[in-house]
Amino acid sequence: MKRRDVIRGLGAGAAAAAVAACSRDAGPAGSAADARTFEWRLVTTWPANFPGLGTGAIDFAKRVEACSAGRLKIRIYGDGELVPAFETFDAVSSGTAELGHGASYYWKGKVPASSFFASIPFGLIAQEMNAWLYHGGGWELWKEAYAPFGLLPVPCGSSGTQMGGWFRKEIRSLADIKGLKMRIPALGGELIARAGGTPVTMPGSEIFTSLQSGAIDAAEWIGPYNDLAFGLHKAAQYYYYPGWQEPGSALEMIINQAAFDSLPEDLREIVLTCASATNDRMAAEFTARNAEALQTLVRDHGVQVRRYPEDVIRELQRLSAEVLEETARTDAMFRRVLDSLTAFRQTMTPYINIAERAMLNTRA
Repeated sequence: MKRRDVIRGLGAGAAAAAVAACSRDAGPAGSAADARTFEWRLVTTWPANFPGLGTGAIDFAKRVEACSAGRLKIRIYGDGELVPAFETFDAVSSGTAELGHGASYYWKGKVPASSFFASIPFGLIAQEMNAWLYHGGGWELWKEAYAPFGLLPVPCGSSGTQMGGWFRKEIRSLADIKGLKMRIPALGGELIARAGGTPVTMPGSEIFTSLQSGAIDAAEWIGPYNDLAFGLHKAAQYYYYPGWQEPGSALEMIINQAAFDSLPEDLREIVLTCASATNDRMAAEFTARNAEALQTLVRDHGVQVRRYPEDVIRELQRLSAEVLEETARTDAMFRRVLDSLTAFRQTMTPYINIAERAMLNTRA
């Protein structure tokens, strides 16, 4: 009230100065009167405009610009346009870019616990993943794990339950895994190695050529929607399920913390809200498009859909528990995240069994 009385008693120029001073008094977050503009760079681990993943990043950028009335504009760089896909984490941490869109398990060499925030073998499905992140303490642990790198992670998309991968030959038993060269990242790759195969990590843009040439024998990417777009059915005939390696793959928007803190409060909220909107819309898109693409692959391209043999699934499940526990013994943050996710899954399972699982079985 005293500030209003002072402003009424001033001329127009002095009044404007007084308003600016009040905004400065409000602190670094600024106020609704803060009209500063910002231009940010967003690097992704996906090819530019790639369906679902790349277009999801584009959708996020458009939403931010629209909601901010153009005060925050974001320029997007696909894989290799500014930095290679697997340098996204470092690029955002160093400030080369303010934003990065990708999957957190790519950074397990820097943050062993990062895999949990994308997907771990035999872990949470997409619905459970969002529940854990938003209401089970997962996001708090995620932010803590990235804080030493000056990064703020935000959930920003989900491809849902993935497929188990493309194979140039049938998998009839565990013996067929031995000697197999498969493109599969993160913890899933470790399990393939322990089962006798050779895991290969490469960005999505290199999968088709490697699979077609025989440089690799198998590859998991995402699911029918994206796999069809890459033409993977032209390089391998057998399409396996379930996607044990990524049962509910969450994507991330990593934000340079210093850049985020420099934004006015309303723009910070816009960034977080638009990431949440993208998270929901992308999950819906993948559910719809995967169903359509699977029909196309089977009907029009003769793809043979196969279920992993039971002995393969059981052995991979055993190895998963083994690897997770071994890593937890050597990394305190990994242990905390593993315990949090395990406890949450145990709480969720009885409900999921009598809700979603029971309903789907009944409907089928």
